[in-house]
Amino acid sequence: MIAVTLIIVLALSLLVVRVATVALALTGLSEELARFQTHSAFFGVGFTTSESESIVTHPVRRKIISVVMILGHAVFATSVTALILSFMDRQDVLARLFYIAFGVLVLWIVFTSEWINRRLSRLISLALRRWTTLNVRDYSSLLHLAGRYTVTETQVQPKDWVADKTLGQLNLTGEGVLVLGIQRADGSYIGAPTGKTTIFEKDTMILYGRHEALAELDRRRAGLRGDSAHKKAIAQQKVIVKEQNAQERKQEKKRQLEEKQTKAV
Repeated sequence: MIAVTLIIVLALSLLVVRVATVALALTGLSEELARFQTHSAFFGVGFTTSESESIVTHPVRRKIISVVMILGHAVFATSVTALILSFMDRQDVLARLFYIAFGVLVLWIVFTSEWINRRLSRLISLALRRWTTLNVRDYSSLLHLAGRYTVTETQVQPKDWVADKTLGQLNLTGEGVLVLGIQRADGSYIGAPTGKTTIFEKDTMILYGRHEALAELDRRRAGLRGDSAHKKAIAQQKVIVKEQNAQERKQEKKRQLEEKQTKAV
């Protein structure tokens, strides 16, 4: 009976972690970051990363993490108590060990299944949408984070190519990179920055674009090499735009042909 209780407690703890991860993701965090922060809070490891500040300063995220921390301590105390009680009686120790091991294995298979996780996340999102006031927009769908496109954060270092320049001077849109927002070092945030907005050291830029373009921009340093890399990135983007325009023209011709065939019928 105690072994069954332990398995139930573990199952509930995994469910709590999953719900908290989805809840944090719905507030705008990436799923990877949301999962990391949830695990950190649940197991009480207390990582003091720069991303943790975005949790502490956000009232909704702070409430979610607070609940996870409390439940994490409760689960730990309950699990330890259940383990101690299960082995106080020395009869059928092997059987209890088998049941616990089997239960843990089943839980591992269930909660690591991508198929189950997708459907579980969908159910959790629907429940949170109905019974909470969380922002439940699917940012991945809105921004079309598929294929080569992604959203990322990058902190500006002193020798970075983007440092101490306005967005107009940088012309990142020519590279196919959009600046969605800028988190200043003093904690202030600039949403939808304009061409007159200056990028300073220690700023955190939220960028949208092709993964390889964002990775190259993050590595780019000031100087002639950086300027050369910028020109090369613009040339690459022009090729991509040309290919996209050709694809759009092809689709438009196909659509017009289908309309003519429909009218002829």
